[in-house]
Amino acid sequence: MNSSPAVFLATLLLAPTVLAASSTDFAVTGTITPNACEPMLSGGGVVDYGKMPAKELNTDSPTSLLPETMQMEVLCEAPTFLALSTIDNRAGTSAINDYWHGLGLTDSGEKLGATAFALFNPVADGVTVKTINSIDGGATWHPSIYLGHYTQTSVATNGGANTPIAIRQFSADLRVYTMVDGTDRLTVRDEVPLDGHATVQLKYL
Repeated sequence: MNSSPAVFLATLLLAPTVLAASSTDFAVTGTITPNACEPMLSGGGVVDYGKMPAKELNTDSPTSLLPETMQMEVLCEAPTFLALSTIDNRAGTSAINDYWHGLGLTDSGEKLGATAFALFNPVADGVTVKTINSIDGGATWHPSIYLGHYTQTSVATNGGANTPIAIRQFSADLRVYTMVDGTDRLTVRDEVPLDGHATVQLKYL
């Protein structure tokens, strides 16, 4: 049965009185930001390696495919502190490690390979900058080109402190690195599609 928020809230408030037991607080928080930002990728964000004959892949070790590059751009209505990260929509299927994004599974449940992303030639508001990463929710930052789902990636002054700066326009070359696992570990009876899928998400700092 559906309950309205008002009814649910009343139940929470009344429960300690009725049960005469211990209680706990909860809070609803958030921030309304006046500046909207939009991330964009060239080519619709698609990297297509085409058809790869299995005989051209390594048998007992991963095959590194040629890196592909697309353009990433972020446009904001006003200077904004922000961070980028990814969501691995094929989580649990990376054949390398969890820091890489998965490429899906064969029909037999084998991990096909993995893909990773890096940012090169970053420019913010017409000035060359550096990308910085945080693995602790923004408490500390260090220089890194990596863009992934275990870190937050922001922008800092080139040659300056590793501290996020507010930007209005950002662009970079997004390099895509892809590996296909050794064919000895894959069941390839028919065509097997590489099925990598990730989402770039933007967070306001």
